[in-house]
Amino acid sequence: MNLQFPLRISLLLLFFSTAVIAQDKKVLTATRIDTPPTIDGILTDKIWDELPSFGDFHMWQPGNDGDIPSSIRSEVKMGYDDKAVYFAAYLYDDKPEQILRQISQRDDVFVQADFFVISLNTYNDGLNETRFFVTSAGTIGDARADQFQEDFSYNVVFDAKVSIDEKGWYAEFKIPYNALRFPDTEIQDWGINFYRKLSRQNETHTWNRIDNSIGQQTQYSGIVEGVKNITPPIRLTFFPFAQVVETFKEGKAKTDFTAGMDLKYGISNSFTLDATLIPDFGQAAFDEVRLNLGPFEQTFDENRQFFTEGTELFNKGDIFFSRRIGNAPTKRVSDDELSENEVAEDVPAKVNLLNALKISGRTKDNLGIGFFNAVTEKTEVTITDTVSLETRKKVVESLANYNILVFDQQFNNNSSISLINTNVTRNGSDFRDANVTGLVWNLTNKRNSYRLTGRTIMSQVNTPGDNIAGFATEIDFDRIKGNFRYGFGYDLANTSYDINDMGVNFRNNFNNFRVNASYESFKPVGWFNKYRVNVFVRHNRLYDPSTQTRNVFGGNAFFSTKNRTAFGGFTSFNTKNKDYFEPRVSGKFVLINPSYGGSMWISTDYRKKFAFDADLRYRKWFDDPRRFYRMEFSPRFRFSDRFLLILFSQYLRSDNEFGYVDNDDTDVFFGQRDITSLENSISASYNFDPFKSINLRFRNFWSTADYSDNIFTRLNDNGTRSLIENYDISENDPNRNFNIWNLDLSFNWRFAPGSLATLLYRNQIFNQDELSDIDYIESLDTLFDQNITHNVSLRIVYFLDVNNVKEFF
Repeated sequence: MNLQFPLRISLLLLFFSTAVIAQDKKVLTATRIDTPPTIDGILTDKIWDELPSFGDFHMWQPGNDGDIPSSIRSEVKMGYDDKAVYFAAYLYDDKPEQILRQISQRDDVFVQADFFVISLNTYNDGLNETRFFVTSAGTIGDARADQFQEDFSYNVVFDAKVSIDEKGWYAEFKIPYNALRFPDTEIQDWGINFYRKLSRQNETHTWNRIDNSIGQQTQYSGIVEGVKNITPPIRLTFFPFAQVVETFKEGKAKTDFTAGMDLKYGISNSFTLDATLIPDFGQAAFDEVRLNLGPFEQTFDENRQFFTEGTELFNKGDIFFSRRIGNAPTKRVSDDELSENEVAEDVPAKVNLLNALKISGRTKDNLGIGFFNAVTEKTEVTITDTVSLETRKKVVESLANYNILVFDQQFNNNSSISLINTNVTRNGSDFRDANVTGLVWNLTNKRNSYRLTGRTIMSQVNTPGDNIAGFATEIDFDRIKGNFRYGFGYDLANTSYDINDMGVNFRNNFNNFRVNASYESFKPVGWFNKYRVNVFVRHNRLYDPSTQTRNVFGGNAFFSTKNRTAFGGFTSFNTKNKDYFEPRVSGKFVLINPSYGGSMWISTDYRKKFAFDADLRYRKWFDDPRRFYRMEFSPRFRFSDRFLLILFSQYLRSDNEFGYVDNDDTDVFFGQRDITSLENSISASYNFDPFKSINLRFRNFWSTADYSDNIFTRLNDNGTRSLIENYDISENDPNRNFNIWNLDLSFNWRFAPGSLATLLYRNQIFNQDELSDIDYIESLDTLFDQNITHNVSLRIVYFLDVNNVKEFF
């Protein structure tokens, strides 16, 4: 793949512009203190009276215009000693009794409450920040932020408390040095900004002004002066855990006890080792499984904390999908491998993870380096002869090693180039190995008006007796400044591109183009706080053979009113589509008629006790009886500042749809079907305080695929379909009735800093059969005829900091 074109473009962009974001950065002078304050949120400690105050905040949201009245002014003070930095925030409000104070749990800070945020950039690079939140109800949160995202899976131990009186509310922070990464230099060069969210007024203020129309938030930090002669502490913390699980199924009980430990170790001032030893993810949230009739695999979000926390470096280039680690075995026992009387028993749904570690950090020259390694165990299936009772073993997954190595060079406070390599090595010649290398770039000119992003990926899969190489590339050029913006992009992948051993790509063999333009407001206009309108054109082609598959013309809009109601919509027209994926046979395609459709949605004001979200989607195909529509409705009831209930219902109907049924050596067969789906879920939480809560999460998903019209077709070479008389489905009945039920009820208690106890009750039922003509109630009756699995588990995680242990002794 020729990389000269994107590199030339990037050099041109960086060359023609030499100006930086025009603004005067504020300066905050930190003061060394001898006596630390007591962190209780009550700012009566003598030390706070002695420190200088920094205020004069600016409007940020909903727009930069307007002055902040003195009645809701904000002031901040900062001190430090040899162990930590300390902050006091004076957040005045002339109506303190009206301050919203919904209680929530750690990191759930975007609720109906005010919040205050300290955003620290200890390398002052304009790109990477650590943010520390506290809400007016006392909930704390922390996140790592870069130009594009805010990652709340990041967790460190810090302390923050709040109080309220007739003048407003107050926040007090202690951030230990072991919660930060900073260079071991005599004088620190830090960037900082503060955010204050006023939920009742629907405003956000910042200490250092942020221009909404140019650049990113991370580029607008002020400067911290005066922090010097501090020494990074030993960063070694342990998280030992113990878990007991009682499982009840089919009248039988089973008890399992596990114990293990996670640890974090600061290898240097900038690099950290994270490891999980003998991990157990038995309390991870359940997957939202659906009936999958499409040609692509169904994937789920990562719910295991180790694989979500501190992984921003490893996600560069989108070639790492952590659910591959500990997923289902790569091999299975086929019917051809079984003798007449043999059956396969104990077929595993997943492979056990033995251990995993990650090392990540960034040098003083802004070079980020990350290394990840995980090992999964050898997995076998027992095959039993039901007559002789003899058994044998078949290995369905060998001992496997997963590795990632990342180098990410950041520069100019807005750009980066990354090199990523992933490698999967499985023991034994019968299993496949894989290697993927990616070059990723994000290049922005110094005026922050244009951005060139993209990636080039090379994949290598070694299977028994074969070695398959593939490649993909993506280039996007966008104007990112001002009200009117535009861009174009190009995506390409060849037929052998495959990153699915450690990543996920649903399809390859494409050659696509896109053009888009948008207009966006950055200040309130008329009824609206904000609005955005976007139009786009996409041209999709196959890479091999080079042929057009379809064009898409569309647009979308977003509007947010001053009374906090948001609404919008989407519309598109699709030309005739040559679908090369639904036939599931290489080289064949099925023609899909042109279609039009769209969606409308609305979200009402969450500040009110009752609010709701609603969405309606519809699509119609030309010269085709096919119709699709989907309705979603999600009301929410905030009964008090402690109790929140959210309901969700989705109804989907796809009439006269055709889809793949089967194939033989020469033909591919399709069937006409009606698909009906109904999903209901409940999410409820009762918060005793920011440290203790009861949480309920329930989901029931039902879907049928009904082929009772008895319309089956054979795919022709030109993509059309020919009707088949009396198609036999006796050996491969495509009719489906799919029903799954999951319920989690938990009590969570953060009983000490960094420590958590969770008592969880879980039950689950699943059923799938061919009774596609039954209704929802009948399907529930069938579902409850199945064996239900009950789990009760108690998990305790305790935080140990070596520095605290040393002080104790």
